Amino acid sequence: MTTTRRPLTTADLAPLACAALGRSRALTGAERLRGGTKKGVYRLTLDDDSTAVAYVWSADEDYWDRPDPDPRDVFSHGTGLGLFTAAHDRLTAAGVRTPRLRYADSTHTRLPADAAVVEDLTGGSLEDALAREPEQAPRAMERVAELLAALHGHTGPRFGKVAVVDNGGSSYGGSCERRVAEGALRAVAEAAARETRAAAARRELEEEVHALAAEVRPRDHHTLVHGELGADHVLLTPDGHPALIDIEGLMYADVEHEHVFLRLRFGPHYDALRVPGLDEARLRLYRLAMHIGLVSGPLTLIEGDFPHPERMREIAEHNLHQALSLLKSAS
Repeated sequence: MTTTRRPLTTADLAPLACAALGRSRALTGAERLRGGTKKGVYRLTLDDDSTAVAYVWSADEDYWDRPDPDPRDVFSHGTGLGLFTAAHDRLTAAGVRTPRLRYADSTHTRLPADAAVVEDLTGGSLEDALAREPEQAPRAMERVAELLAALHGHTGPRFGKVAVVDNGGSSYGGSCERRVAEGALRAVAEAAARETRAAAARRELEEEVHALAAEVRPRDHHTLVHGELGADHVLLTPDGHPALIDIEGLMYADVEHEHVFLRLRFGPHYDALRVPGLDEARLRLYRLAMHIGLVSGPLTLIEGDFPHPERMREIAEHNLHQALSLLKSAS
């Protein structure tokens, strides 16, 4: 399906900016920032040269074109104002830096969509900083390790999205390992429908998911984790301190689920984030599940009108190679 998408303009966002930032300043510019696939992210510039960032959740801003997610499914399409505000409040209470929320609006009176305005952290992304100033990487990664220690030092009473658990609800699946295995099997089927090599290896992939899941022993605690944390999901304050963004997927889950993403996303910088005591059985299951998901997800995304399909194909190709390599090493 082809959809005509129009980025919001300064005129579109002016009522939201006025409500969030006050009538004494006028909105002079609005730029949609690259990278968002589930929500629109816009830098707002005011007539005094100050800036803020607007988040907009609407069908026009979401390239996945999926139905409204059920938040009780912890790995469902993680998007929406409710998930965002719950995650923001939990991180703030835990002392974990994230852009400060300045305004949230679910009334659809300023925009025909849910929206929020947060502070604009002007230090850029950690991803850009690591590439631009590699000599500063050890100190930057030390600060990320400190932030992760604060994040992972908090636990929840049950497995699930923060927005569900903190309101007394419960999630499908009952445990992180069970839900990851179920999701991996669905991802295998989705990848097999779109990629001939995945189709040829479908039975082996499914058998390996079942085998790895059987090795995981029950656990009675659940750690606060971001869920998809890479250097692109960390912004820097002007004095170089890290802050988490894209927080809607914040959940109580196994810390190993976080670490397989950290290892993939941070690459050679991951050594600074390693911690002792991780469960190797969980790491094996979650690593395979992550790679399979990063095949099916990108291939599904580019069936629509996502504007950068070549990058998604590269991600899918890399992760298919990784998943098939794990099969070979297990045989």
